[in-house]
Amino acid sequence: MSSTALPVPSKLGLLAALGSGALLGGALYFQYVVGLAPCEMCHWQRWPHIAAIAAGLLAFASFARPRLAMTFTLLAIAALAVTSAIGVFHAGVELHWWQGPQTCSGTIPRGLSAHELKKYLFGARMVRCDDIVWSLWGISMAGWNAILSGALALALASGIATGARR
Repeated sequence: MSSTALPVPSKLGLLAALGSGALLGGALYFQYVVGLAPCEMCHWQRWPHIAAIAAGLLAFASFARPRLAMTFTLLAIAALAVTSAIGVFHAGVELHWWQGPQTCSGTIPRGLSAHELKKYLFGARMVRCDDIVWSLWGISMAGWNAILSGALALALASGIATGARR
């Protein structure tokens, strides 16, 4: 089968899977090769990428049923939009524009007894969500995830709109 025989939703689904796969692969590279441990919010951003990969591959595999492929492609786009939104939130936490979850932002609840404070501190995660551990051109990994995932979602949506006009 030639690539021109694939319906547009299947092609876009494959692009979604490859794009999310590359972004997730980059995160795993930084974790396992570079040694940057992910925070809780970093993990939050990974789940929608996994969903986008699965939905994109299902769209690609559904080439014989273009409407089904379209449904899976739309799910992949939604997952990319979700991870982009989480990335925006995480970048805002890193830049101290707003507060992140207490479980990973290093804030200590007030009014704890000495015993409760000790228990809280020993149970606290060591990787903070409000620290920027890597950046390129002043943009953190969370920021890059927001930008690249959002751009990919927009490109895919544009591809659907262009395909629908044809």
